[in-house]
Amino acid sequence: MLETIAVGNEVGKDEYEESVPALREELVELQHELRERGFSVLLNLVGTDTHGCEEVYDRLHEWFDARYLAATAFDLPSDEERERPLFWRYWRALPRHGRVGVHYGAWTLGALAARLRGDLDDAAFTARIDHVERFERMLADDGTLLIKLWLHVPKKEFKKRLKRASKDPLEAQFVDERDWLMLEHYDDLVPLAETYLRGTDTASCPWTLIESTDARYRDLTVLRALTAALRGALERDDAARRAAEVADAEDAGAQDVVPTGDVLSGIDTTAALEKGEYGDRLEELQARLHSLAARACAQGVSTVLAFEGWDAAGKGGAIRRISAAVRARLIRVVPIAAPTPEEKAHHYLWRFWRELPRAGRMLVFDRSWYGRVLVERVEGFASRDEWKRAYAEINDFEQQLVEHGIVLCKFWLEITPDEQLRRFDARRDTGYKRYKITDEDLRNRARRDDYVAAVNEMVRRTSTDVARWELVSSEDKRWARVRVLEVVCDALSARLD
Repeated sequence: MLETIAVGNEVGKDEYEESVPALREELVELQHELRERGFSVLLNLVGTDTHGCEEVYDRLHEWFDARYLAATAFDLPSDEERERPLFWRYWRALPRHGRVGVHYGAWTLGALAARLRGDLDDAAFTARIDHVERFERMLADDGTLLIKLWLHVPKKEFKKRLKRASKDPLEAQFVDERDWLMLEHYDDLVPLAETYLRGTDTASCPWTLIESTDARYRDLTVLRALTAALRGALERDDAARRAAEVADAEDAGAQDVVPTGDVLSGIDTTAALEKGEYGDRLEELQARLHSLAARACAQGVSTVLAFEGWDAAGKGGAIRRISAAVRARLIRVVPIAAPTPEEKAHHYLWRFWRELPRAGRMLVFDRSWYGRVLVERVEGFASRDEWKRAYAEINDFEQQLVEHGIVLCKFWLEITPDEQLRRFDARRDTGYKRYKITDEDLRNRARRDDYVAAVNEMVRRTSTDVARWELVSSEDKRWARVRVLEVVCDALSARLD
């Protein structure tokens, strides 16, 4: 597959100088047209020609309007990056809508290098390919134009370029162990790369393979591939807008089919604790959590807690009992509100990926990524296609957290409509709690049936073997706080022991 493209393609100087100016002009025009439409473009640049990738990486800063270009060369991961799940550093570098991002190396080089080092066996390498395919499809579904370029040179040429670069003081700093690893195992690298390329070559995210021995041929082919990809994206967007107009008319009045059954109705809302018993249990569990959190820090085990539930269900109170038990330097609480303009300009999971804690720390989300299948679904902030595909995206996200060794707990706090109304009234009558009651809370209460349907589907589709939901009755706040602490302590204890 790769060797078949190494046929000695060349481009003469005259042809190159005649073709490049017009292509560069068109490329910038296309870039600005996509920017105005709010498209994000991500160019994944990788290949056996690491020297050529460096040169193209530089060229891209000349060809594009650099004001709207976000380029990242992924060197060996730092200690901070190793403390997070594998894809954390790639998520953080994703371009916002309207920008062009360039990822040099990224997850492709990472997967190949890990397999060559023996960090991944064949089964794990196949699983990594499957994960990459899902990740790239998720970006494409969100509207990102993903362009993947593989620059290839034969082994003899790769060896010559690598040795020349290593002897140049200015170039040697950009050579790392992965380059030498690829050279040493080049004969193994080629079939591995072909397996990877076939597994991640999809209709929405295809690979473009480019022979890179001749620099002019390489650059001209890259330019042509970029302009064709951007032009194609605009044409598809025009067609999609026309189709959307027809679909909107057909879908007006269409109803979503919601699975039957009600998991929330199975929650025992009569569970309660007397004040004296509550005090004893609270003190016991907070002392246990204090010790477990300290042990988790020493062992580098991170914890992520996600709290969802009805307005006034007591999420804040439960979180305060957790934070009171953990040393302040080890815990961080992130309240999730409506996304900011910067957050709206990225995939909805971006703002959660970037918050993930370093090793040994605890992160608490007051509301979470489940907003996509709850409030955004019910209130119409996400389209039907967006929230429907979010279940699989969320499951994949959570699986990555757990596979990295993070302790993940998800809580839904349940109260009856009558108890919610009583708490709303109490908030109005208490000066320092009035800020907790908003017009949005009342509006959400009026749509409770819609939210019940959304919560039931959410629990069914995202309560998995690696990340199950803990449905907690919060009709009695004391019982809920103790139950939450029990779950967190048990989960940490199981992981540490």
